[in-house]
Amino acid sequence: MADALLADEPEEHAILDREVIFEGHILGVVRERFHYLGRELQREFVEHPGAVAVLALDEHERVLVIKQYRHPVRYREWEIPAGLLDFAGESAFAAAQRELAEEADLVATDWHLLGEFLTTPGGSNEAIRIYLARGLSATPEPFPREDEEADMERRWVGLDELVDGVLARRLQNPSLVGGVLAAAASRARDWVNLGSPEEPWTRHPRLDF
Repeated sequence: MADALLADEPEEHAILDREVIFEGHILGVVRERFHYLGRELQREFVEHPGAVAVLALDEHERVLVIKQYRHPVRYREWEIPAGLLDFAGESAFAAAQRELAEEADLVATDWHLLGEFLTTPGGSNEAIRIYLARGLSATPEPFPREDEEADMERRWVGLDELVDGVLARRLQNPSLVGGVLAAAASRARDWVNLGSPEEPWTRHPRLDF
């Protein structure tokens, strides 16, 4: 019998106690005690509403990237448009369309689900869903931006050039890394693995959000 395909498996353990240590405007920190292999364990982790990212690909196989300052790491990173789910029950696809317009002044006619990943599963429940957007055109009006978004730089860069940058470790933003490598791999397979943008996000750790 052939081995089963590798896949992450959901698993639940009895939660004995849950305490909110910190609750911010967006993020929180919680402490949970739970049973595992006959023992009682305690873990603290960052609770996150989840996010979406968009790899916008034009007819010349160029990707729209933006350069934005990220204070926790003290870097101005090249990224793809991305943003948080804003409220409980928000459609991830709708959030992706919003972020493409707000951060890149673009709309798209052709959308697909490209990938999903958990950013730091040992310390946060943050999940990100990445969309592929094609059939691009400009929004009627540019979106007003402030704070770290006020001085963002935009650039169209070839997909292969971005792959080179990731493999050379010059580009390290996780959504860009995951999106670029997934897009390059999918293109090599004639895009046959792409999903529907409306596909339910059943693996999001916070289905209550």
